Amino acid sequence: MKYWNLKKINQSALDKTGIIPRSISKLFEKFKKELDPNAEVEALEEFKVARYQTVASVKYILFLFIMPVLMNQISKSFIFGPLVNYLWNRDEHIIFLNQSQEERAFAELQRFEEKLHFEILVGKISNPSSNLINYKMTEKALEIALDYANESSCAIKNILADFLSIAVFVSIIISSKRQFSILQSFINELIYGLSDTAKAFLIILFTDMFVGFHSPHGWEVIIELILRHLGLPESRDFIFVFISTFPVILDTIFKYWIFRYLNKISPSSVATYHNMNE
Repeated sequence: MKYWNLKKINQSALDKTGIIPRSISKLFEKFKKELDPNAEVEALEEFKVARYQTVASVKYILFLFIMPVLMNQISKSFIFGPLVNYLWNRDEHIIFLNQSQEERAFAELQRFEEKLHFEILVGKISNPSSNLINYKMTEKALEIALDYANESSCAIKNILADFLSIAVFVSIIISSKRQFSILQSFINELIYGLSDTAKAFLIILFTDMFVGFHSPHGWEVIIELILRHLGLPESRDFIFVFISTFPVILDTIFKYWIFRYLNKISPSSVATYHNMNE
């Protein structure tokens, strides 16, 4: 019964506008409900359904995101971590996974060498000698090699743990279709129940953040972090191609959603969005 009521609420939020304006239809519906002798009982039942929907959705969201994160950390600490460390320590000559790591390591060592020569020129290092310089350079090179070896091993752990987290996330969604349907109904009610100004504000915030004129810099940082997290080469060509295509595709999908759904469900929100965006 509760599941049927949730579907009914979700469907009412997605109804298309007909010949009569939506605002007038809502006014007649309001009068009809107020004159209905069973209005109080129906209002109480709707409140119970809404409360059940909210509580179930919040619990499902927490479970949906906390479980993969827990599995990621537990598997990385107790399963993949020891296994990768054991296999990695068997071959101590492996330091870098890709050329990007080598370039960053060489640039870091070069900066240290330049800093060392600067300290010698300004007299910060007294009695400099070739042996002292070689010792400091060797010590720094070993430190950099250890750091990048740890970064490479962590990247392999991240790949394995992330695949496991994705598998857990997908399996939860597949095995809990009813909870996922309730969550969809809750999100629809939450989004379409907002005021026109709030909808327009969220649309502008989303578009400016992800597909705005200043978003390429943010996408560049995000992609670099993801590639470094997975131990993949930080190809500038790939990053630039992604930035030049993905935000455009995202913007097209978003505009299609506004034209296809939001414009029929809440045309006043679209008008408010255009007025605020001008």
